Amino acid sequence: MSSLVRRAVALALTGLVIYGVAPAIGEVLGAWPKVANLKPYWLVGMVVAEALSCLCLWELQALSIGTRDTTAVATSQLAGGALGRVIPGGAATAAAAQYNMLNAADVPRASIATGLAAATVLQVAALCVMPVLALPAIVFGLSVPHTLLETAILGLVIFVLMFALGVGVARSERSLRWVGRAVVNVSRKLPGDRAVSPALPDRLVVQRDEVFERLGDRLLRACAAAIGRWLFDLLALLTAITAVGAHPRFSLVLLAYVTAQLLAQIPLTPGGLGVVEAGLTATLALAGVRGGDAAVATLAYRLVSYWLMLPAGLIAWLVYRRRIATGGEDRAAAAS
Repeated sequence: MSSLVRRAVALALTGLVIYGVAPAIGEVLGAWPKVANLKPYWLVGMVVAEALSCLCLWELQALSIGTRDTTAVATSQLAGGALGRVIPGGAATAAAAQYNMLNAADVPRASIATGLAAATVLQVAALCVMPVLALPAIVFGLSVPHTLLETAILGLVIFVLMFALGVGVARSERSLRWVGRAVVNVSRKLPGDRAVSPALPDRLVVQRDEVFERLGDRLLRACAAAIGRWLFDLLALLTAITAVGAHPRFSLVLLAYVTAQLLAQIPLTPGGLGVVEAGLTATLALAGVRGGDAAVATLAYRLVSYWLMLPAGLIAWLVYRRRIATGGEDRAAAAS
């Protein structure tokens, strides 16, 4: 399938998804005028919380890649993330853009792909384990809507499976090579020239060892950064909810947040546009936030977690371009 056809299919699917959730999106977007009535200090609080979330993400990626060039990590993540929010392909587009930018910034190519992949795995694992924070309240009798409870259980099951897989990969080179050989065999049966190199099993073992060597005793620090990335983002949502005057139970908001974020991991639309707004508003309503307040809080939260990231990404790209140009001039001067 050509690149043009794939893009056309992605755009068509995006259009169908947006069309399907259009009524819910329209209802949520109707609350935009009320967002402007929020006190400015609430918006500032949300921006600060989201900035701290980004700092945790940059720390996680820098640790996973094994680089101290946090400026390159930050600018590439912001610029790539902004691109992924507006172009079909979402996370894949963002990862490809960040890879190219880090490569151009002289970050070792071999460590970029494995580092970004490791950071993504740790992020997803941290998100799936977050419902544990709600367990004490549930044990002591908190009534949880079935939808939120089922999502919490699903998240914990995913975490357990990821943890078991991680332990298996870490301790058994044989199983990792088996997975590599299985991928190679399947690829040979696919139509067209899609066969994976027979060297994949060896490459997987090498990449695993490289990731473990880079993280090493910094694994706990990376895990803390992964959890902080979500907790500060959740804090931005809690600030938005408080700003509209709602006071639901933290445990329910936590489960509603995890539900919405798990939905956002499915690349139905660029950056989850429309789908996240509709889904988060619905889950906040399940958590006890009134419909109108849920819509306003959702839009305020998305203002800082989605829309504000677009101009931030543009600024980051300009800083990146300036830094690359300056670095090239310095290298040329040193060579002469």
